Amino acid sequence: MTYDEQLAGIESAGLLRKLRAVESLHGAYCRYNNKQLLNLTSNDYLGLANNAQLRETFYKQQVEAGTWQLGASSSRLLTGNTTLYDDVEDLLRCNYMAEAALFYNSGYHANTGILPALTEKKDLILSDKLCHASIIDGIRLSDAEHVRYRHLDYEQLSSILNRRRHFYQRVFIVTESVFSMDGDAADLEQLVAIKEQYGCILYVDEAHAVGVLGDKGLGLCEVQQVINRIDIIVGTLGKAYASVGAFAIVNTTIKRLLVNKSRTLIYTTALPPVNMAWTKFVTEQMADFAEERKRLEALTEFMYKALFSKGYPVHQSHIMPVFLGANDVAVQLSEHLQKQGYLVFPIRPPTVPVNTARLRISLTSDMQQADIERMLQYIPNNNE
Repeated sequence: MTYDEQLAGIESAGLLRKLRAVESLHGAYCRYNNKQLLNLTSNDYLGLANNAQLRETFYKQQVEAGTWQLGASSSRLLTGNTTLYDDVEDLLRCNYMAEAALFYNSGYHANTGILPALTEKKDLILSDKLCHASIIDGIRLSDAEHVRYRHLDYEQLSSILNRRRHFYQRVFIVTESVFSMDGDAADLEQLVAIKEQYGCILYVDEAHAVGVLGDKGLGLCEVQQVINRIDIIVGTLGKAYASVGAFAIVNTTIKRLLVNKSRTLIYTTALPPVNMAWTKFVTEQMADFAEERKRLEALTEFMYKALFSKGYPVHQSHIMPVFLGANDVAVQLSEHLQKQGYLVFPIRPPTVPVNTARLRISLTSDMQQADIERMLQYIPNNNE
């Protein structure tokens, strides 16, 4: 089949994607197709990316310090590892009261680099069926055997371990904390109990929870009080932190091993110092963004009640999917909402399972409840 034929097939299935130019404006608003829209598709959960006061304070500090270096020009293992990396990793280590933290260029770099570095042929990876594509790609790059357990089905997970644990050297249990497409959450307390019972290594991706959940914004692991019982916590800086990069909270042995074996760390150019300076600036203040988290929590509760009353099976989360089923229905509703002033894109297979196309609504703390109320009138009732 030619590439043109492949593209024609993708288009006929209603799955054709394209890059879109979206320009950030003030607050939660953006410009798309020359129109100002409320951005309901962003992962800037705390509204920090468009926080003008925060940005200006950072710029002023940088000017005074004279630290505007734009390019790292080398990998971290050569000359790209500035003291800013050490500062950020030490901040994260202290925030989590952990032995060590290791910084990666992105969540994708972390998830595709950690598991291949830590696993061998005699190992087994057990992952939640709805884990993110970056985790799946990391598992595929590893030499370990892989089994997926049903989404949030810890009874099945325990059953697999009961039958098969003794065949393997190491077993990794891999999950997201807040799942990126459904907005539901893992029971980390139960997973910790399972991993301790069977002597496993627990890997938790907190991408959509860091910054948002917990008094200090450390994620679901903070809420469920299991930080020091999880072996590997991964968080991204590209969402609630409004920056770029990712981190792994680990022990010193695992950090040393990753520095020596993780290809996505070793063989890529370090992030520019100005990016690391912004990450340090935000990380230093993350515990102080309590008001932003409180506003987001209030919006989440309002949206949850509204969508639930309309018959949608949502979870009380800052990520809420409006399940529509058919690809064309999701596309049509997305386009209609854009005409009404709301930017929401359809999520379709293979990102989500077949026949579960949806609109994924992301809430951010800089939205107003009145804006959400107006948007909800365009969401069809699902009770009929």
